[in-house]
Amino acid sequence: IISYQRKSNDDYVIVVLNFTPMVRHDYRIGVPEPGAYEEVLNSDSDYYHGSNVGNLGEIWAGQPEWMQQPYSINVTLPPLAGIVLKRKS
Repeated sequence: IISYQRKSNDDYVIVVLNFTPMVRHDYRIGVPEPGAYEEVLNSDSDYYHGSNVGNLGEIWAGQPEWMQQPYSINVTLPPLAGIVLKRKS
């Protein structure tokens, strides 16, 4: 599993890639800000003929600190897929 942040000026997205064939529930990743995040891309979506495992709706970030970031979120990672998360304004 690989997670990273893509930045452009003051905007950013969080990318999480699951290279395992197993769904990972409640997988914690670090994020830079608290608040609501939404899944803007899921390569396992039924739109792409996937199994549609993912994070429906909002995911809330808060304490504890994680992975050298001040906040964290728990996500569901679909198998052999990637998700992109964006903080809601």
